[in-house]
Amino acid sequence: MNIKHSPHPLLRPFLTLGPLLLVLTLLLAACSQAPKPKWRLTDIQGHMPDLKFQLTNDDGKAVTAADYKGKITLLYFGYTHCPDVCPLTMTRMHVLMQRLGKLADDTQFLFVSVDPARDTPKVLHQYVTAFDKHAVGLTGSRDAIRALAKRYRAAFDRGKEKDHGGYDVNHSSAIYIFDAQGHARLLATPTSSTGDMVHDLHLLIQMEKNGS
Repeated sequence: MNIKHSPHPLLRPFLTLGPLLLVLTLLLAACSQAPKPKWRLTDIQGHMPDLKFQLTNDDGKAVTAADYKGKITLLYFGYTHCPDVCPLTMTRMHVLMQRLGKLADDTQFLFVSVDPARDTPKVLHQYVTAFDKHAVGLTGSRDAIRALAKRYRAAFDRGKEKDHGGYDVNHSSAIYIFDAQGHARLLATPTSSTGDMVHDLHLLIQMEKNGS
């Protein structure tokens, strides 16, 4: 004979809530595992430090990274006498801003000079503003710039002086992208397409607007 045992009256409310609690637990787990953005550039979140520096802008004013919070920031190391990669990068940056349209106002491009001896604030201002209004030139002591480059695993080295007295500076050419809070998010290389950069900046700006 089979004998069915009824649950104790004190246990009945918990048995009734059991399935509901299970459903709620599964829903919370699903929410905590939201899909990651489908970046096309290199995701460096958690692998690079926050934006941090003390330099001089192209208006001759002392600035820190805190002055540039609130917008998506693109950071690039270059110099105004650069014969090839820098003007190409700056032209590309201008095209990028044009393709972003109104969203370009939510971004800024920081051009850090690796040639402070020649790149005075005035020289930098003339150079960056000739390309795009969203660009800001930054300079400082050689030690300060070296420390900033080292912070983001970038490199630069002054070449041999030429017959006419000029010289080139070999330097890294990646673009570091930070969110509005100054957290490192993405890395663009010379092989990254402008389309991929537009795609990822759209995503990042939208995430900022949504508070995610």
